[in-house]
Order: sequence, then structure tokens, then C-alpha cells
Amino acid sequence: MTQQPLDIFQVIADPNRRYILELLTEQNLSINALAENFDMSRPAVSKHIKALHTAGFVSIEEIGRERVCTLNQDGFNDLQEWINYFDGFWKSKLKNLETLMNKKNK
Repeated sequence: MTQQPLDIFQVIADPNRRYILELLTEQNLSINALAENFDMSRPAVSKHIKALHTAGFVSIEEIGRERVCTLNQDGFNDLQEWINYFDGFWKSKLKNLETLMNKKNK
């Protein structure tokens, strides 16, 4: 059964998940190594990692008995698409304002 992707904004709304992403910018880490950075149980950290994985922010690779987490670009691509949409919206509005202001100054 394929898991339904989570809403990327719900996923990154949690500060613990954002911190996991920050930690993974430094290096790939096992779930145990990630859990050492939090004052919560390993299963709780695993739930956060599962949400990040399901949303495409993290890849998990089994290496021996360890599950190693790596940043994955998919979730960030979805986030960037959303940001780009509104970036274009605001650029268009500012361009229209600039055109209007130039007409008034003539």
C-alpha cells in the first residue's frame, strides 16, 4: 500500500522536524544519532523522521542494522514551487505598481 504524501507545510510546521532537517545539512545521520539531539524518545523521533520521509524531505537507507537519514530534494522542490508561484505574483504586482507610478510622474 502506497502512503499518501503529507502536506509539506504541516510537516515543516513542527520545530523538531525543522531541526532534524538542519542537522542533516551537516551530515547524514542514523535515527539513533538524530535522537541524541532531542529530549524525547527514539520512537517519537522516528515518527518525525517518518513524516519527513513521507513528505519527500528525507531518504532513509538501511546500512547494516542502522537506518541512515539523508536530505532528499523532493520535498524542497515542492516547497520551492509554491514559493515561486507567489514570488511571481508579487513581482507582477510590483511591476504593475511601477508602471502606474511612472505614468503618474510623467
